[in-house]
Amino acid sequence: MTAPDINSPEEQLRYERGLAVLNSVDGGSAAGVMDGLADIAPALAHHIVAFGFGDIYARPGLDARQRQLVTLGVLTALGGCEPQLEVHLRTSLNVGLTPQEIVETLIHAAGYAGFPRALNAVAVAKKVFTEQDLLPVREG
Repeated sequence: MTAPDINSPEEQLRYERGLAVLNSVDGGSAAGVMDGLADIAPALAHHIVAFGFGDIYARPGLDARQRQLVTLGVLTALGGCEPQLEVHLRTSLNVGLTPQEIVETLIHAAGYAGFPRALNAVAVAKKVFTEQDLLPVREG
């Protein structure tokens, strides 16, 4: 079995669709991630954009805010995904989630993923919120 040709017309259409979706939600955080893969794993960058955003994120049924809530919960539960969580925290703010909604999502994840993973996620959120002058976060 051979790998898909990421330069084929079909793959390029998926990539372009994914790039449009990514650019509409991201606000610029992911470009560095994709650029960082260019010299070592360009196919991985292609599949993240084509599959992750062109196929999955572009599906109907959930809006960008809902998708980001799910993403934050999953990355928190997985643990060890702090760099990806940082990108998605910025994306979450970009699509209109409030710091309060984000923190509540991370607290909610503690019940399923455990306190250590929730604490790690909150530490990443604190870093992002500090950079964006969003602290302190008020409950309610």
